[in-house]
Amino acid sequence: MIRAFDALSLPVLRWLDPEDAHRLAIQGLRFLPPTKPRDDDPKLAVRAFGLNFPNPIGMAAGFDKSAEVPDALLRLGFGFVEIGSVTPKPQSGNPRPRLFRLERDEAVINRMGFNNDGAEAALRRLAARAQNGGIVGVNVGANKDSPDRVADYVKLIETFAPVASYFTVNVSSPNTPGLRNLQEGALLDDLLARVIDARERVRQKAGDTPVLLKIAPDLSLAQLDDVVQVARSRRVDGMIVSNTTIARPSTLREEMRAKEQGGLSGRPLFRLSTRMVAETYVRVEGAFPLIGVGGVDSGGAALTKIRAGASLIQLYSSLVYKGLGLVDEIKRDLASTLLRTGRDSLSEIVGADAATLTAEDWPGM
Repeated sequence: MIRAFDALSLPVLRWLDPEDAHRLAIQGLRFLPPTKPRDDDPKLAVRAFGLNFPNPIGMAAGFDKSAEVPDALLRLGFGFVEIGSVTPKPQSGNPRPRLFRLERDEAVINRMGFNNDGAEAALRRLAARAQNGGIVGVNVGANKDSPDRVADYVKLIETFAPVASYFTVNVSSPNTPGLRNLQEGALLDDLLARVIDARERVRQKAGDTPVLLKIAPDLSLAQLDDVVQVARSRRVDGMIVSNTTIARPSTLREEMRAKEQGGLSGRPLFRLSTRMVAETYVRVEGAFPLIGVGGVDSGGAALTKIRAGASLIQLYSSLVYKGLGLVDEIKRDLASTLLRTGRDSLSEIVGADAATLTAEDWPGM
């Protein structure tokens, strides 16, 4: 069914304006039949952050910003779904056009600006599907015009704790002015302290909700040292590496499109984001697991990300070019790798190449 859907939909969606195509994809998923997904190979199961993932492949934040179709995505075979970024108040985001395909590079540039329906609408949808099971994380962000951005994060933690499988604190989007400053030492320490405190306050009624930190791939290694030190000292449950990049590799072929402002994702981000996974992994020293994001478009790419240090992976931009069948393709490739190498789980190879990767020359961007 998914192969047939991809064959019919991909040419149509690629012909449309990217944002219109995205909206149409969301609407299409709303009408997906409520079929039970095929059971995953037990060897693909991952335990991380105190949660049991049926497989390591997640839908990254940015696709389902307002929690409209998490269950449809889970039925398509994702091991988990991350909705958002959600902000306390609805906001329209930046002016259109704000989403651009770089076709020859299999990349995307976006400057969406946290457009979403707001916390109230997303909470209503998540509460309505709370009994459905499956792992659905909530990526939280601050309103652009907020007088106290840290207070926005605290409010969202308190609001969504009863319905979120985990939280992602997003301080790494390049499309909200000044947001990335929250990755800096003292500011990050204050933010995480208040977020963790909020999580603890609601723990009794909402249960234990893991808190993850999502970082930019554009941090210097000195900045990464500081970020990891703060994350470890504040006892976050994990990190997501990484968000989109503001860099533009010299190898991009869509030269005119590449001049658009915003975050670059997709295949050109793979080497930098994977290097950042490895650099983060060696600094974390097993204190918590990582989710690797950026340029995952094949089973081989997923395996490389895992061997760099990611316990789980997420994808989004690659679906624009490869379709939803990519999810099953990656799962098949990972399962066959485990079978061929005589391993019982992916955990046996997490970080296997991290030390080697960190010794290589820095990826050119």
